[in-house]
Amino acid sequence: MLDFTDYVQNAFYESSHWNRNNSYALLDFPTPLGLRLHISALSTPQFASSYSLASTGLLCGSLSYLYTSLALPALPSATRSLPLPAFTPTSYRQLLPLRPPDPPWWWEIWHTGRRIDNRDALLYGRLYLPQSTLEALYLRRLSPTTQLKINAVSDVRLPNGGSVLALLAQDTGRWSAEYMYSTDSALLGVRGLYNFGPDPRKPGIGTKSPATETVVEEVNVRTGARESVSGGEQVSRFSAGAEVYYGLLNKSGGMSTGVRFATLPAHTGFPYTMTLTLNPLMGNLSSSYSVRAGDLLSLSSRFDFNVYSYESGVVVGTELWKLRDLGEKDGRLSREEEKQLERTKETIEAARRGGLVEEDRATRGGDIAGCLKARVNQRGIVGLLWEGRVKELVYSCGASIDMRGGKDIINGVGLELQYSS
Repeated sequence: MLDFTDYVQNAFYESSHWNRNNSYALLDFPTPLGLRLHISALSTPQFASSYSLASTGLLCGSLSYLYTSLALPALPSATRSLPLPAFTPTSYRQLLPLRPPDPPWWWEIWHTGRRIDNRDALLYGRLYLPQSTLEALYLRRLSPTTQLKINAVSDVRLPNGGSVLALLAQDTGRWSAEYMYSTDSALLGVRGLYNFGPDPRKPGIGTKSPATETVVEEVNVRTGARESVSGGEQVSRFSAGAEVYYGLLNKSGGMSTGVRFATLPAHTGFPYTMTLTLNPLMGNLSSSYSVRAGDLLSLSSRFDFNVYSYESGVVVGTELWKLRDLGEKDGRLSREEEKQLERTKETIEAARRGGLVEEDRATRGGDIAGCLKARVNQRGIVGLLWEGRVKELVYSCGASIDMRGGKDIINGVGLELQYSS
């Protein structure tokens, strides 16, 4: 389940036109452990707060606050009306056509002959209790293609009492790069991703103007079709990336490289993504294949192999979304149900415009009752996760099961509840 502060942070990315998917990274979804409760609120369009309480053998919790200079007045925040996909990000995320960065003059604000514009920033702080661990985040857009992100952790149990991680990211659409420095071992790193094909900064085949984007969006909403109708659009994308890092204090380093092939919305067949990553120093090779077999079903597999030890691993998983009835009774809806349905449609449309819910998920957002995620590896370890909604609460429950038997068949069970207003 997506944390509320991460949800607001994603809205900041979308509102400031930053592409979260144009980077060299791999993701896995976690399963909850123990009992967790989150209560959050978007008090103003610029301020959010969240409080968490967890019981995993010991009672603990956290307090977190978030402030953004970029107001988010249209951001829906109440769990009672939010579409479930907003808090339950899909395992398969459809890549969209690359868009060119905003022209620099778009960010200029002039008054009486002087520039008065400021760069958008986001501040986030979280205090964990009773450990007294403090986590902080500073995020600032420096230009239409550059972003600065600083993470800091303060804890007496860490070396030197904490650590700071600075990340300078640059995204031009065609390529992206991230430069990293961490006070932990004085780690220096750089990673980048290059997209082959048309350059979104140059008009031509494979790029879309704002007017073209509007026409395509209207046609999709009216016909309900996912594929694009504009001619000459790019139907797939091939990307290559790499990362290199080196620790100045421990005199050790590492590197990895990878490629990705993914279909775009203009592809008329089923969407799929293939990746291949290699760590030449450790000898690790990993390949994955993911496909969206339908609007409600996604399948994925991953194979890992080490050329030095000959150890291998296989993981297969699936994601299935369940639809629900919106309260139809003999073909009619009550007045209260009609009002609730109208509020839900308005919230879904606001989330879709903000890029927080995918197009096909947004069209079904009011009908989705829950999502089942499952995975199993070659050792017989099964992971199950169900995410849904009860009244005004969004919940997530999961378990890890060892099918080989033994004393500990169930390795862990968890339930997570979230409420926001």
